[in-house]
Amino acid sequence: MSSDRTYHHGDLRRAVLAAALDVIRAEGPAAISLRDLARRAGVSHAAPAHHFKDRTGLLTAIAAEGYGLFADALADAPDLRERGVRYVRFAAEHPAHFQVMFQPDLYRADDPDLLAAKERATAELRAGVTALPSGGGDDARLTGVAAWSLAHGFATLLLSGNLSGAVGDRDPEEVFRALATPVFAPSGPN
Repeated sequence: MSSDRTYHHGDLRRAVLAAALDVIRAEGPAAISLRDLARRAGVSHAAPAHHFKDRTGLLTAIAAEGYGLFADALADAPDLRERGVRYVRFAAEHPAHFQVMFQPDLYRADDPDLLAAKERATAELRAGVTALPSGGGDDARLTGVAAWSLAHGFATLLLSGNLSGAVGDRDPEEVFRALATPVFAPSGPN
């Protein structure tokens, strides 16, 4: 194979990641194969291994990228409820990242880039809890778990098509906002 064909992308790493995200969106993470991704990208079957080493390395890169995008999406949200809305929006806009991020058996959980991105996202979520009038109450960690459960559960049900009857034609973000308002609105439920 000529070097022109092997490196014609300019950014092979990005091309392989984009192809992987397409596969995950359509078929799920189990369908990922470096050989198939190389074929889709029009490069030799060994080329993706140069950037990712193996399938787990590729999925680790996707999770790290996802957590970075997630942290960016949560940044500067005015309160915990709006962080939840942004959580739902992120899941809807980045379903392939979302699928991989929350399946730690797919990636190397000790990867430094992943850990840094995950810590940024966690800090953004915690900032929403500490910004509550009560500071998250007696156990801010449990308040965070409750908020995470609500947003993650709603996003997961939305992505899997299980809310179509309940949500109907309404904007899922507005539905989530209405659900979360009594629990996490800045002024509280009263």
